[in-house]
Amino acid sequence: MADAPSAKTTKDQPSSMTIEVLSPASPRGGTNKVKLDADVFGAEFNGPLVHEVVVAELASRRRGTHSTRTRGLVRGGSAKPWRQKGTGRARQGSIRAPQFAGGGIVFGPTPRHYTLKVNRKARRAALRCALSVHADRKSLFALDGSAFDEPSTRQAAELIADRRGGSVLVVVAGVDEAAVFKSFRNLAGVNVLAADDCGVADLIGAASVVFSTDALEAVTARARKREVAR
Repeated sequence: MADAPSAKTTKDQPSSMTIEVLSPASPRGGTNKVKLDADVFGAEFNGPLVHEVVVAELASRRRGTHSTRTRGLVRGGSAKPWRQKGTGRARQGSIRAPQFAGGGIVFGPTPRHYTLKVNRKARRAALRCALSVHADRKSLFALDGSAFDEPSTRQAAELIADRRGGSVLVVVAGVDEAAVFKSFRNLAGVNVLAADDCGVADLIGAASVVFSTDALEAVTARARKREVAR
């Protein structure tokens, strides 16, 4: 997971923030830039809030299908294994009692969900924090997804060769950008996500993040503050 950044205020951010747009036509870098929303990518980092949202996201990914059998669910054991008195042994009523091998489990896990409730405002605020971390560290890049006419892992590897910054790179693409998905998904240490599936845990745990231009617009709209109607 990325190191915790130093806290900064929104006032320290410039009014105009831009990032580089990557394209297979110019893998070494071009002159194209995309402007970032200062309210979304220049937010103050809130460590406890980000931690709360990350824990909730990771918990919600658990299936919760674990299950064990109690003595009432284990097959067999309906007959008393030996008589009550006269054997010198402790009295037993079933060989499926928990103290027997093959018996039931006491207080074992049962199917459950691990969903934790986090307010929508808190989720959006944590998303802004995660995006602002990468914008501040210059580890955020845009990608021209329309430039991928067909899948090409070689072109994808050339684009991120000098921009990884660590072991984990997250590529966020639009739902309709299948060529981008197929180009990056076979690269080691690269996680390809749809814009709707990109969470705070994915961003915080990444060393660098690459957004397609369509995905950048979608994530920015999702993280932007909502105006309250009065």
